[in-house]
Amino acid sequence: MPHTSPAVEVPSGSPRTQSTDRGWHKQWNIPNQITLARLVLALACLALIDLGWWLSACGTFLVAASTDFIDGYIARKYGLVTVLGRILDPLVDKIVVGGAFTFLAAVPGSGVHPWIAVIVIGRELFITSLRGMLEASGQDFSAAWSGKVKMFVQCGAVICVLLALANQDTQSVGGPDWQNLLDWSRVGLLWGTVATTLYSGYVYVERAAKMFRGGSGS
Repeated sequence: MPHTSPAVEVPSGSPRTQSTDRGWHKQWNIPNQITLARLVLALACLALIDLGWWLSACGTFLVAASTDFIDGYIARKYGLVTVLGRILDPLVDKIVVGGAFTFLAAVPGSGVHPWIAVIVIGRELFITSLRGMLEASGQDFSAAWSGKVKMFVQCGAVICVLLALANQDTQSVGGPDWQNLLDWSRVGLLWGTVATTLYSGYVYVERAAKMFRGGSGS
């Protein structure tokens, strides 16, 4: 009969356990905690949109979107970039923006057509797949400036749509002249969203192609 070694229980205070604990706690640092809080805010924003509380949804979305810059800044400044953060941060961004466009596409008079939501979400899913493939092979496929501009325009479009809906329903933002300005701004930002989303997708695809060919992918 083959000899079976008895299971060895590792004491909780052993160096191996302490190393694992330190690694786990390092993942749940302040930037990642902010990212998790942003996820909660994003879900709250979607619930508020579903209820038709446009101004509350706008304020919640604004806080959720702005914290994206905060956690990224802290992570880079203090060297707190983690594997968990690189996965969680873009995922939450997709829920914040993609979720907002999806819910707004179901609101009559929002100006957000379903095909706009499909472009926004489809681009994110495709680039996420590319990122996963490249980073699994050890290559750096971090965010580019075109992606940041795209995110900024998308957030501006969501905020403008929510303000237009609020004013349209209750005149709580301003009068008819303000509504006219909001309507034109909404149209411009939604088309800007389509343009920047498609352009940034092209930039990332071109960059990925260079990496697949063995280029620098700069």
